[in-house]
Amino acid sequence: MVFATGFAYAAHELDDRDLESGKALYAEHCASCHGASLEGQPNWQTANEDGVLPAPPHNERGHTWHHDNALLFQYTKLGGKEALAARGVNDFNSGMPGFGDSLSDDEIWNILGFIRSTWPARIQEIQAVRNPPHN
Repeated sequence: MVFATGFAYAAHELDDRDLESGKALYAEHCASCHGASLEGQPNWQTANEDGVLPAPPHNERGHTWHHDNALLFQYTKLGGKEALAARGVNDFNSGMPGFGDSLSDDEIWNILGFIRSTWPARIQEIQAVRNPPHN
């Protein structure tokens, strides 16, 4: 399936991912903001003086699992501001940079697959139903 942004998605984007690669890539590209244990930054639900929210946790206490795979991918590839603008949210000042120039699509999916693998089974099941069926 291809979404309005032109990105193509497989039926099960996060299944059968290289979790070891995803873990290593997470440590290299994500942990400095989101924490080595996916714990996020302190006070992540309260905007800083510049109106930007600190990096959220990617563990089950955060909200990553509240989102569908397409948004998680776009957020990582494009950065928060562009990903949300593509969905019609134009007034959100995100601190999340885009990694599309430094990570391949497969590397992004491996990172997301690693993140998902750390969630309890119940959370994984809840997140899975947030993904529309693909043609």
